[in-house]
This record gives sequence, C-alpha cells and structure tokens, in this order.
Amino acid sequence: MALLNSEIGRKRDTLTVGKGIQSIFLILFTLASITVMGVKLGQLQVIEGKKYSERAQSNRVRMIPKQPERGNIFDRNGKTIATTRYPYSVYLWPMAHTKPGWDETIGPRLAKAIDMPLVEIEEKLIEAGPNSSSLVRVARDITEAQITALKEYEHQLPNVEIHAEAVRFYPHGETTAHVTGYTRELTAEQLQKRKPEGYRLSDVIGQMGLERAYEKHLRGEWGGREVEVDGRGRPLRVIGEKQAKAGKDMHLTLDLELQKVAEKALGDRNGTIIAMNPNNGGILAMVSHPTFDPNVFSKQRPSQKELQKILLGESHPLLNRALRQYAPASTFKIVTTAAGLESGKFSASTVLPTYGSLNFGGTRFGEWNHAGFGPLGWTGAMANSSDTFFYQVGARIGGETLIKWTRKFGFGSETGFDFKVEEIPGFIPDNEYKRKTAKRDWTVGDSVNMSIGQGALLTTPLQVAVMFAAPANGGYRVQPHLIKDNEEAKSWREPIGMKPETIKILQAGLREVITNGTAKKLNVNTMPPMAGKTGTAEAWYKGVKRNHTWFGGYAPANKPEILVVTFGEHSDGGGGSVAAPMALQVMENYFQRKYPGKFEKPEAKEAKVKVKAN
Repeated sequence: MALLNSEIGRKRDTLTVGKGIQSIFLILFTLASITVMGVKLGQLQVIEGKKYSERAQSNRVRMIPKQPERGNIFDRNGKTIATTRYPYSVYLWPMAHTKPGWDETIGPRLAKAIDMPLVEIEEKLIEAGPNSSSLVRVARDITEAQITALKEYEHQLPNVEIHAEAVRFYPHGETTAHVTGYTRELTAEQLQKRKPEGYRLSDVIGQMGLERAYEKHLRGEWGGREVEVDGRGRPLRVIGEKQAKAGKDMHLTLDLELQKVAEKALGDRNGTIIAMNPNNGGILAMVSHPTFDPNVFSKQRPSQKELQKILLGESHPLLNRALRQYAPASTFKIVTTAAGLESGKFSASTVLPTYGSLNFGGTRFGEWNHAGFGPLGWTGAMANSSDTFFYQVGARIGGETLIKWTRKFGFGSETGFDFKVEEIPGFIPDNEYKRKTAKRDWTVGDSVNMSIGQGALLTTPLQVAVMFAAPANGGYRVQPHLIKDNEEAKSWREPIGMKPETIKILQAGLREVITNGTAKKLNVNTMPPMAGKTGTAEAWYKGVKRNHTWFGGYAPANKPEILVVTFGEHSDGGGGSVAAPMALQVMENYFQRKYPGKFEKPEAKEAKVKVKAN
C-alpha cells in the first residue's frame, strides 16, 4: 500500500511539472494574440480608419448629382448664340438591374415607357457598376407622354427617378454651327482620358468650334444632393447640398445679323464667307456650307438619318471650310507685288509688257485672257489680274524671296485663331519639298507658278483674310479671333515690314480692281468705295474641271472698317462673277445698318437695273 502511494505520488509530481510549462506557453500565446489583435485594430482604426469610414458612409449616403449649366455664348450685341434648356431625364440607381423582378417586369416596363431597348439601359448600368454611389442617366429629353407613362407606373418602377437637367441649345442652329460647334456625351475613350479632370459617365463635352476650344471656360462644376438611404437604398433624408457652379459666359466679336446675311449670300454653294475687322482681326461673321444643326447632338437618341447626313455626308458638313486649305489663285498677287517691290529688283514705276503666254524653262505659261493687256504698271496689272505680268516678277525675284514674303504674310502657319485643333497651317512648297517629291531643285517654273497662287501652294480662307488685312490696315498682320475681351488693335497685330511706298501701291491696285478691273460690279453707290481682288483657282472634282472662286475686299477703301473674303468650292465661273457678288451683299448689309440713310439702298439699285433692262 505504501508502494502504491509512493508511485501515485511520483506520477502526480510529473504531471505538475508539465502543467507549469503549458501555463507559460499559454500566457505567451495569449499575450502574442492580444498584441497582434491590438496592432490589427490599430491599423483598422488609425491607418485605414478613414477608408473604411468612407466605405461605410458610401453605403449609407448617396449623391444625386446636379449637372452645371454651361456658360452662355453671346454675339457682340448681346444676342444669344448658345444657351441652356431644361428637359426631363430618366435616372436609375446602378444596382437596379441586379434586383429581383428586373428582367421580368421592371426593366421591360421601363424600356417600353421611354421607348428605348432594354439592352441599352442595362449597358449604361453595367458601365457605372453596381457599387456606384451616383444616379445614372439612362434617357434624356423625354416627352410629356413618356413622363406620364412613368408616373402612371411609378409604384412598379422602383429606383427610377425623373429630374430636370441642363441641355445645350443653339437657337440659330445651322447659321452659327461652325462657330459654336456642338456638345455631345463623352465616348468611352474620352471618359477614360478625362476622368482625372472630374468628368463622369453621361457627361457632355465640347466636340468642335467654341464648345471645344473653350470647354474649361464654359463647362462649370458639378453639384448635387447628399441623401441618406436605408438598407434597400431608399432615400431617408437630405444630408447636404452642393450648388452646381455654372460655366462662364462668353461674348464674341461676331455680329449675328451679319452672320445671317453671310449665310444667305453663300446660299447652297459649298464654301465659306468670312467678315473681319481688318484693324484688329475681330471676326464679324464666319459661315461654312454645307452646314448642320448642332441641336441634333443634344438629343438622347438622334435618328440614324440625321446622324448619317451630318457624320457621313458626301460634302462633309462638319468641316469648317474657313479653316481648310486651297490654292489661293490670283488673290496671292498681293504677296507677289509686295515681294517684288521689297526685293529691290523692281521700282514703283516699273512697267512690264504682257503677252498671250510666256515660256519658262521649256514650259508655256498662258495669260488668262489668252491675249495679254499690253504694257502695265503695278496697279494696272492688279486691276486686270495679268498673269504674264506676275510671271515675270516671280521669275526675276526667285523662289527664296517669294517664299520669304509668303511666310511674312502668315501663310504656312496657324493664324492663332481660337480653334487651334481645327485650324490647318496650309502649305508652302520650297526646295526641300521639290527634292523630296520631284527629285530635283526648285526651278524658275516653280516661282512662276507660285507667283499667281497656283502649284503646290495651299492656304486657308482665314489666312487669305489675314493677307488682305495687311494693305487695309497699313501693313500689319492681324490675329483673327472670336472672343471680345480686348479689342485694342495693338493687342492683335504686328508689322509685316513693308515700306510705306509698297503699301500705297497695294492699296491703289486693289482699289483699281473695283473701279476699272475684274470686280467692276462692286463699284456701286449702296456702300462706301471698296478695294479688293478676285481669284479663280484651277481645281478638279471627280475627274471634271470645276474651279474654285475667290474674292477678298475691304471698305471704306481709305479707312477700312470691314474686310470680307468669299470662297466658292468647285463653284465654276470666275471670282468676279461668283465670289464678288457674295461679298457685296455682306458689305451692303453692314453699311446700311451702321449708317442708315447714308447710302442708296440695294433695293433701289436693283429697281434701276430692271428699268434699264426694260
């Protein structure tokens, strides 16, 4: 018995020792676990506390965004060119299509009510993602009938909301389309690029014209209401509200009434008309045809026919022809005159014989009337637009001098106009170009061809307007612009570097074009005396020769207020018969409105013509 007790005692002692080690292990393990938990809790509360708090807040709080109004655009007299209207749009919470009953009842009923394919609605919701904290617009500018249908079934359409929103509106549509441009919902690619700037799904952005050039200025800042929701996403109360900040308004140099007259003068011809203040470059009118209605892009779902006509039209109505490039033809003789006089190889009293044609380097270059005009000085050559006179000038001064003065007048580079993305610099051929394309150096024939604005030389109508402004304003190259911020002439121009004598000869020659030259039709009593130049550029359309026509002019000739450039694309005829009469209509309107009763009315002039005809 004693032995048994002894053995039992030994076993008890062994177990006691084991328990002591276990206790230490358990204590250390517990301390380690508490430490780890403490660190984790600290990380969750201190380091990542803000993130989880925001996540919890987003589950409890939803933002109903409020789109800002874009800034209004006004003409120089305060008339509205672009503004905002407030149609109703349909919004959904992003998680709507994941809830029971969506596929069977809710989605199809909504699609039918707003006349929109269910798949399009679902695509917008999927793109936003189910965790998005903002409403998603699925239909814009809905009709009264659609609003009524939605209200009728509002109890069967949970998560569907109707809100008024700001939509761009252009009251003059096609008349100002190429100036204003248009806005449209961001594409997926644009959204990805613009997200860091605060753009969001279904946001709109300027796509061309002023809308694109001044997007940041016009856009404004989004606002919205913070709404507390329950577990099912239903609104409980409004927590706060941030007012949307409207974009800034813009006031233009444009004269809306003159814009309308220019559009009417251009008519159905493809081409452009630009009216400009030659002293500071302020654009008074800029129309391009064919045109388009920018309001089409403000619709939720414009018809395919409307879109195809604009986007895929054979005549490319989205192109602003004022900024496209063409051969300037005889209007370029202004540059050739300046280059010839400034070269020192010709004087103000130079007289040259003219011919039916001349031969340079084995190539025959003809006169436009096939006969010549006899001996001519500078003003007579400009008035008659003698090709053979200017051939001789170009051949003698050479390509280097002619190219230098072409650049001085602003050709071959952007004018600095507001539409930087859309403007084309044109093209000035040079020796490097000839080596690359013709595998030879510049020849006298290239100088001859360029002297009358033909060959590879390409300019935009806006650049041609800048060229005409130089003789009009006394020798300055202006920067054309649309924004009426600072119209002081010195802010928008720089001297070209012509001698006063050169400027006087240019002015006299351009005046003689009207009094005794190719644009005598414009020598009228319905406006002040004008100066100008015609041009006809050889061009082909679908294998058929269909020339471009030009006219540029300014008035009054002695103290210009307005400059007009008209261009007819493949219009046939000549600059004097097609392009010049368009400019006359614009100038008559300008002076009749500005100086009422001072000049004979155009209607009276037309009546006299009819009497003579009878």
